[in-house]
Amino acid sequence: MDDLLLKTLVVDDEPLATERLQLLLARLGGIDLVGTASDGEAACRMAEALRPDLLLLDIAMPGMDGIDVARELGRSAGRPAVIFVTAFDQFAVSAFEVEAVDYLVKPVDPKRLERALERARAHLSRRGSGAEEAAPPPGSHLEEFWASDLSGLVRIRAIDIDRVSAERDYMRLHVGTRSWLIHHSMAALEEGLDPAQFVRLHRSAIVRRDFISGFQRNASGRWIARLADGTEQPVGRLYADCVREIAGR
Repeated sequence: MDDLLLKTLVVDDEPLATERLQLLLARLGGIDLVGTASDGEAACRMAEALRPDLLLLDIAMPGMDGIDVARELGRSAGRPAVIFVTAFDQFAVSAFEVEAVDYLVKPVDPKRLERALERARAHLSRRGSGAEEAAPPPGSHLEEFWASDLSGLVRIRAIDIDRVSAERDYMRLHVGTRSWLIHHSMAALEEGLDPAQFVRLHRSAIVRRDFISGFQRNASGRWIARLADGTEQPVGRLYADCVREIAGR
């Protein structure tokens, strides 16, 4: 697959966004743009007729949205790889659930797009060699989030997150002395974040493993995690086994 052109279908209801993606793809090379579609229904019809290797797929579209398109195409044999390209960050967990190769937020950075295309090639190569089940594709875990702040949107790498705390319907991502709210569920984040890097310690808390400096018991015998910034995180009763797993005992 590395030596072949990626047959690519661009799906976006905004003509300017479609044009920008076409220009970026032309500069990067290695792409055979087989068509464009402006809504989900047309995307499904064109994908069935053209059999693209890859969809660059918007999410928020009238009628059938991008998540629905990916779910529909995922039922077919030889399904295309999907890279979501959207103006919103809150669909990242849904994108993970439909096995998207990557998730890009507009305006698309050319280098970020290039990395996403490399992932798509690797994903398709593994699938062609029958190794898809043996090796999970890059990007199978959430790698980044986009959060709003006063200046616009901020990209937050998952590996930079110290801990996640729940605040009603929102999750707060803590990075050093700063934090941002995103609209996700704790269960979806637990599933999406790499378990080799993150562990859920409480129904309302996920912590990066190397941010935990130790454990101690309180007066009632409950475990408390000591964190690298000097704060403490109670360990829920349902998650007490995590202490033994982390400590290797």
